[in-house]
Formats: sequence, structure tokens, C-alpha cells
Amino acid sequence: MAQDASEILKRVEYGAREPAAAWQRAVLYGLAVVWSAFQVYATWAGRLDPLRLGPLHLAFGFALAFLVYPSRRGPRDRIPALDWLLGAAAVAGALYVVVEYYSIVAVRGGIPNAADTAMGTVTLLLLLLAAFRVVGPALPVIAAVLIAYAATGPRGILPFRPPEVLFLHAGYQWSQIVQQLYLTSEGIWGTPIRVSATFVFLFVLFGALLDRAGAGKFFVDLAYSLLGTFRGGPAKAAVVGSMLTGIISGSSIANVVTTGTFTIPLMKRVGYPPEKAGATEVAASTNGQLMPPVMGAAAFVMADFLGLPYAQIIMHAIVPAVVSYIGLFAVTHFEALKLDLRGLPRSELPPFGTTLISGLHYLIPVGVLLYMLIVVRLTPERSALNATVVLVVLIAVQEMVRAIRAGAGLLVGVRRAAAAVLGGFEAGGRNMVTIAIATGAAGIIVGIVTMTGLGFGLTDLVRALSGGNIWIVLGLAAVASLILGMGVPTTANYIIMAALVAPVVQNLARAAGLDVPLVAIHLFVFFFGILADDTPPVGLAAYAAAAIARSDPIKTGIQGFVYDMRTAILPFLFFFNHELLLINVGGVAHGAHVILTATVGMLAFVSGTTGYLLRRSTWYERAMLIGAALALIKPGLATDLLGAGLIAAVYLLQRFTRRAGAPASPTAPALGP
Repeated sequence: MAQDASEILKRVEYGAREPAAAWQRAVLYGLAVVWSAFQVYATWAGRLDPLRLGPLHLAFGFALAFLVYPSRRGPRDRIPALDWLLGAAAVAGALYVVVEYYSIVAVRGGIPNAADTAMGTVTLLLLLLAAFRVVGPALPVIAAVLIAYAATGPRGILPFRPPEVLFLHAGYQWSQIVQQLYLTSEGIWGTPIRVSATFVFLFVLFGALLDRAGAGKFFVDLAYSLLGTFRGGPAKAAVVGSMLTGIISGSSIANVVTTGTFTIPLMKRVGYPPEKAGATEVAASTNGQLMPPVMGAAAFVMADFLGLPYAQIIMHAIVPAVVSYIGLFAVTHFEALKLDLRGLPRSELPPFGTTLISGLHYLIPVGVLLYMLIVVRLTPERSALNATVVLVVLIAVQEMVRAIRAGAGLLVGVRRAAAAVLGGFEAGGRNMVTIAIATGAAGIIVGIVTMTGLGFGLTDLVRALSGGNIWIVLGLAAVASLILGMGVPTTANYIIMAALVAPVVQNLARAAGLDVPLVAIHLFVFFFGILADDTPPVGLAAYAAAAIARSDPIKTGIQGFVYDMRTAILPFLFFFNHELLLINVGGVAHGAHVILTATVGMLAFVSGTTGYLLRRSTWYERAMLIGAALALIKPGLATDLLGAGLIAAVYLLQRFTRRAGAPASPTAPALGP
């Protein structure tokens, strides 16, 4: 049921605690609103040092983490005294760095005294506890294991030694570990939390305000009005609606709940089995994080790691994202043909023209954001701030106009506008808790890797396991990212993989004689981290969709992953064919050719994996279509001709046999349950 899906979303990304006491609800509301207001001010002023902004950012995250996310056995209808105490201690640990900033930097030169070590110890322990509550056990366990690794060795505080292949340091004392993680910009106050406090927060706030204004419903209604009458129309509308919703939401689960509440029941109504209805929404919502201009928090971290403008990350990601969605749209079409489904009657759908006109104004702030990012080339945080200001003005005008038209008066419109903006500020703050805590905990992992040189040991280990074969290396990286993504959010997954695995892949690719751009490697792990959201047995997006579809969550997740096979193949393709990332593309004609061949190749791959073109395909027809897909996505005239020839052969064969009335057997069953 939709209520169960909303519970999953609330528990994972919004906090499950709902205090009965009005004053406690007011405290949570005020903290979230003040946090958003502080972040807007910090971006507008632009004067806060990163070593102050990061701790202030995490202090708000700490407060809401302990007050909003209960322990497993903790009450949900009230905030117990222990959680007030834990929250206060964690906030004090973060603010200590702000208060003592001058002494730490100028007087002690970053060398910790007893008070620094004590406060750092408390902060690290509470950060691990907060991460356990907010994102589950996987991330804090990994961080704790790496802290223990840093403490091993002859000069460390732990007596045992790790395996020789990974033993690249002599061990560190606790004060040294605290110094690295708590008093420098290479630990919890490093790149992940800094990006969370600057780029990410403003984009999350922008999305929350846009959704509060009504853009989410507009996108879904627009997709339905345009596509609802086609074969399997609700599924096609789900794909387009989730793609558009991905512009304002970097969360797979939030996307499922926002769009799936409308799309999944209608998919079931026109004949989709419950598992396939849920899986379609899962695949569409999961891929929402791939869709520029807002690609989820991990994309902003990637831009900072690589030292690239965020607008350039968008340009690299746009072709794979669009091709992936075209492929999913084709999946829904072939499934509708296989199931012989129809669309919805036009009388039951909102009129397209009226729907489009009613929500055109929602595109104004999105256009401003793109203009600022791509044309003016402002920083991401300044672009998001300017677009947010435009959006606040738009909300005010919208609510006042609606109130006047309804005869309620201008003052009522002003009150409604204020409530909508403050509601967006609250949603933005609450939605940021997971990201702030996850990036802070992931900073521990980055700090330890930097401190110990662990990446070099991992390179030797992976080289030994793979024998230097780059395909095996990529397979290991993909599997590791999928497994890790089952237990940690996409952002933390990307940070861990970027710190541990991306350098390994880069080193082994060079050893194999491949000149692979670093952005291709980082996008590789980014894609697979996103796919983990629908990977059984943990994929939370699949559980949310299954709750709405009333289907088995494991079967829904498996079917969703089958639909996402088209996305899973893309990282391997752009790893070897950099033109898909618009790298080394010479001119518009070349770019158009790359996009065309990639799109046709993706459609052939989808047809081959779903087992349908003009009719159900035989096993050898499916093999020909998949071969055509691989040939088309590889650049070159010979491969283009080969791919086009294979597709033409299958098309003519199916057209001839269908006209002649020849049986379609032997057929290979379509993938999926």
C-alpha cells in the first residue's frame, strides 16, 4: 500500500520519529528550517572557512539525526532524554572545532592536546552511532574497520598485523588518528562534508521547494496526458514522469513514492502484473539520479574529487542518461506488446494543453538553474541559490494569484506562500540529514585511506585476483559497488568506491595500456552505486514499490534489475568508448552520430533482452540483436554496418514469418519472473 511505501521513505530519508508533544514537533521543525536558512545565508555571504562551515553543517545534521531517527528499540512518539543527551554531545563535538578554530590552526598548528583528543574521540564515536541510526550498519562498520586498520602495526595501538599485501604503514597512535580525522581537512571535514555543506544542500532545498510548489504532480500529470492512451501508457508515463521527477529529487525511494503512488495502480489496471508494475517504477525512479541537471549528491562530490566544473559532469553524463531512459521506454513498449496491453481512455486523462499551460511556470526556475550553470558558468551553489530565489518569488506569486482567484484575498495568499516556503525549508533540512551524516562518516574512510596509503595495497590485491585482466577488474568493481550499495546510500557508496576502487581501476587500466579518462572510471562506479537501489535482497526502492503494488519485494527487485540491465551495460561501454561521454567528439555531426548509434544500439539490446521485436524472438534472433547492440555502440564504420545489418536481418525475418503465418517457436522466454 502507498502508506507502507511512505513509511519506508519516512524511516530511511525523513526520520521515523513523530513526537506527540507539540513543543517537540516545534523543535524539530525549527531546527530543519533554521538549518536551511543558515545554508542559504552561508552561500549568500560566502565568507565562512570550510573548516568552520563543515562542523556547523554537521552540527545541525547531528541534532536532527539523534532527535528524528530513533534507535531500533527507541520510542517514535517522543524524544527520550538519552537522545537529547547524545544529540547535545555530538553538537558540542562539532562546534568545538568552530569555537577553538584559531587555537587549533594558529596556536597549536593542528597538533592535538588532551582536550582536542577527548572531543575528537567523542565526536567520532557519536558520528558512527548516528550513521548506524540513519544509514544502517554497513557504513559505520566499514569506517570502524578502517580505523582499526590504521591503529595496527609496530607503532600502532593494536597488537595484530593485517595481511602483508595491505600492510603499508607502521601503525598510528590514537592522537594521530584523531588529528587526521578531526583536526584536518582530510577527515570528516574533508571534501565529502564540504560538498554536502555547499553544493548539495542548495540543490536539495531547491528540489524540496519545487516539489512543495506542486511541480512533482505537474510532471506526473503531464506525462499521463501525453502518453496515457498508448499501449501500456501508464508504464510509459511512469518512465517520463520519473525522469522529470529526477530533476527535483536525487533519491530513488522518494521518486518511487512520489510518482509510483499514481503510476503503479494504473499500470496494474491496464494489465501489468504487480511485480512488473512495481519493477517498472523502480527502474524509472532509480535512473532518476542519472538525469541532469540534478544527479544526486554523489555527482557534486565527483565534480570536486575530479576538479571539474559541475556543468562538465552534466555534459559527460547526459548521453548515457538519455540513452538509458530511451531504453527503459522501449522496455515498457515491448512488455506492452508481449502482454497485449492497451492504454487508458482519453476521457480519464487530464487534457494535455491545459495541463501543460497550468504548470509551465515550474520550468522557469529549472531554466534559470541551467542557464546559470551552463551559460553563465556560475558555481553550482551560487546557481542553485539564484534559482532558489526565483523559485521563492514564483511560489509567492502563485499562491497570491490562487488566493485572489478563489476570492480568499491577498493576505491569505501571503500566508499560504509563507507556509509553502517554510515547509520547503523544513523538507530540505530533513532530507539533508542522511546526506550530512553519510558524507561525514565517509570522510573517515577517505581520511584513513589517505593516511595509510591503503589504495596501493588494494591495487596489488586486485591485480593478483584478476591476473591484470581489465574485464575482470571492472567486474569486481561493479560487484563491489552493488554489494556496498545494498547497505549504504548512493553518495557514501560513491565516496567509498572513489577512494578505494577508482584508483585501483585507473592503475590497472594504465598497466593494460588503456588511456581511460578518470571521469569515465568515476562514472562507472557511480552508475553501479545507483543500481544498488533496486538490487535484491536489500534494494529499498524495490520494497517501496512493492508496498504500493502489493507484490513480492524480492521478485519486484529481481524484475527491476532485469529492466536495468540496459543501464548496467552502459558503464562498460563508455569505459571503452569515451565518445559516449562526449570526449574527443569533433563537432555537432560527430556528436549526433554518436547519439544515434548509441540509441539504436540500446534499442537493439532491449529488444534482445526482452525477447520481442515484431513478435516473440527466437534464441538466435535475440543473440543477433544483442550482437548488433554491442557492434553499434563501438565506434567505427565497419561495426556500424554490422550492427545495422543484424538489426535489418532480424526485422525482415520477423516481418516475413509473421506475414507468412509461420509459428514463432522455438522462442526463448523473456527475461524476468
